[in-house]
Amino acid sequence: MGAIPSENGLGRLEVAYANQRSVTDLDKMIPLELVFKEYDDEKTLTIGASHGWIATLKEDGILRLVDDLNPVASDANPKRIPLPPLDLSSAFCKPAGQSPEWTNIKIENPCFCSSSRVMFSDLEDTSSGHGTLAGSDDPKLHKVQFQNLTKLHMATRELMDSCFTIEHLVESRPTRETFLVKQYKKTAKNKEGVDIMKTEFLMVFKLDDEGNAVYTQDMGDLAMFLSMSEPFCVPASSFPGSMFRNNVIIYDYDEMGIVDVSDIPFYLHSVSGPHSVPYQIPPQDIEN
Repeated sequence: MGAIPSENGLGRLEVAYANQRSVTDLDKMIPLELVFKEYDDEKTLTIGASHGWIATLKEDGILRLVDDLNPVASDANPKRIPLPPLDLSSAFCKPAGQSPEWTNIKIENPCFCSSSRVMFSDLEDTSSGHGTLAGSDDPKLHKVQFQNLTKLHMATRELMDSCFTIEHLVESRPTRETFLVKQYKKTAKNKEGVDIMKTEFLMVFKLDDEGNAVYTQDMGDLAMFLSMSEPFCVPASSFPGSMFRNNVIIYDYDEMGIVDVSDIPFYLHSVSGPHSVPYQIPPQDIEN
């Protein structure tokens, strides 16, 4: 995603569709502050994104949901949804529902919030945590059991131990499968000599109903997207010539690349950033 600057702090939205090789310039106008920091007088922080919606936090301390980066959303009537003041406890909010206030989640196990991130599960229609612990809105926690771990060379294990680990819980709606992805990143230099975080290794685990995380190099007919938005999967065969099975497409501020999880040794075809708008949007039903 990007933007072509115009007038009055606005620009035309640019997007790259998965089934097209070139960038598409849309007629939709968006605030340039969402793309270029030099246009941002209010020091806007982008703290999350999902399906073209982004969560922004400005100096006034108000968390807002905006839909400017959704290609099919209206620019004539953009949505701006302010959320209630933030609380230090774990909570969720449904701004479009009947309970627009924060609802606290009381979980007695202190490890849950420190070791797990929280996401909304489309498959289960509920919120859940992920990481070494898994749970949901009811405070039942399950320890994830890792299985079928490949025999890694000592050099690879030492590399993994020296990396920062990011864990992604990824749902495949087409196949109703859930994957846990471990992404190992390490500080590196880009062409300009600036420090960036580069992916050095990646492992994919398939989760089953018993809480087992089974290491796999075969995701079937799936391509997976990891960006600064919510992760997702699509059938690779739906995008012939553009998507390939067992590929993980990585897109964040520091790098853009592709990993074939069926390949050993690990190799990342990567282009270093910075990438100002590193969001991937899953296929949308624009009729509803």
